[in-house]
Amino acid sequence: MSTAAPGNGSAAPGAGRPTGPGHGGPTGPGHGGPASSPAAPATPAPGNGPHTSATSRGLRRVVAASMAGTVVEWYEFFLYATAATLVFGHQFFPDTGSDADGIIKAFITYAVGFVARPLGGIVFGHFGDKHGRKHLLQIAIILVGVSTFLMGCLPTFHQIGYAAPVLLVALRFLQGFAVGGEWGGAVLLVAEHAPNRERGFWASWPQSAVPLGNLLATIVLLILSKTLSTGQFDSWGWRVGFWLSALIVAVGYYIRTKVEDAPIFKEVQEEVEESKAQSFGVGEVFRRYPRGVFTAMGLRFAENIAYYIIVTFSITYLKTFLKMDTSAILLWMLIAHVIHFCTVPMWGRASDRFGRRPVYAAGAVLMAAWGFAAFPMFDTKNPFVILLAIILGLLIHGLMYAPQPALMAEMFPTRMRYSGVSLGYQVTSIVAGSLAPIISLELLKRTGAPVSVSIYLAIACAITFVSVLVLRETRGADLEKIDDEDRERLLAEKGTV
Repeated sequence: MSTAAPGNGSAAPGAGRPTGPGHGGPTGPGHGGPASSPAAPATPAPGNGPHTSATSRGLRRVVAASMAGTVVEWYEFFLYATAATLVFGHQFFPDTGSDADGIIKAFITYAVGFVARPLGGIVFGHFGDKHGRKHLLQIAIILVGVSTFLMGCLPTFHQIGYAAPVLLVALRFLQGFAVGGEWGGAVLLVAEHAPNRERGFWASWPQSAVPLGNLLATIVLLILSKTLSTGQFDSWGWRVGFWLSALIVAVGYYIRTKVEDAPIFKEVQEEVEESKAQSFGVGEVFRRYPRGVFTAMGLRFAENIAYYIIVTFSITYLKTFLKMDTSAILLWMLIAHVIHFCTVPMWGRASDRFGRRPVYAAGAVLMAAWGFAAFPMFDTKNPFVILLAIILGLLIHGLMYAPQPALMAEMFPTRMRYSGVSLGYQVTSIVAGSLAPIISLELLKRTGAPVSVSIYLAIACAITFVSVLVLRETRGADLEKIDDEDRERLLAEKGTV
């Protein structure tokens, strides 16, 4: 029996772990074996066993509960992103005579949310592994709702001076903290209920809730911009979208009260409570699964940067530099978000059929190429060509985004899975998505050439592609067998095996 941690990549020769198809340990990127020699795709296990099987009806209920809160939280998160581009620059900061300067300052407050997300992931991951996914998700949705509603009530810079951006940053931090804890719990609620052979498909549905939340934010802002004059929208109309969050939060919270944690989590939770040796949390996941955490970060890097270039920076580029109409831009985004929402589960299904690695690798390669094609398409100022560029970007993004929940869930055992996936997903956002609009705007200001942004995106895609190369295929991994190997490791350390 191996005495090496499952995720440290240093299993002893002849280690007596199961190596058959569908076993989660050897097939996950953080579960032993040479990092540079990917194994063949695992044959899907026939099912999850008695602890993780779920009826189709029950699984749909779990998916609905996961998506409900995620839609709410990302509606509010992206509402802020769009408002930062269109309004916050001149509402909460002093006038410098340059629209770009105000937008950069607004983007910096936007980045604060990303800085808070890893902290939220750590805190929620720790307590979510201890007390359950459901309870932490209910707390997260309330925190996001309160912070977003209060943003709509903030006075402007012209009314209270520098206290306005300070309050905005504080609320943004709280919002980001809650969103950071949301993602891991939402995707695991589904992934731990899903059958092994269909985990990619079912776990991709919470991912599709992100474009759906973005879609709702876009619809609200589009209606407001169409029905109000520019002066009305800038002075008070933008606040309505933030106030509407109270209604959406109430619906999401109610739906989440109707589901329970997966049986596999409840079983492991009982074991952890009985055995002090089975610890959890950030320190434990870094100690035992370091390669899994860092591989997840690399996978997340290009996907996160690409998304915020497509849905945030492109709005700035089209509005500020190409002087395109705000309503037209929001309409293009609306159409693209609908298509993104519909295709994410399709790519999740593809990862169940063809494997996580080939689908993800295709996304990294195609996204690098998209960056060099998109800006010339934007520069045509042709509405159909611009719309096509945005749609292509989000379609390609889905190739990386859809397999993430299943892939990351298959990297870690249940007792530390919330912490592991939250770290891999959220920490990366500090240097990826949070800075992507700022870096892109600075590159454009300094060089005057959008190709500089394309090169930045291509470098990010290269980093993610390398992460895919060292990734072991996890399709069909059995979460119970991952837990079994983790138990064996702990018993071996105690000298009882």
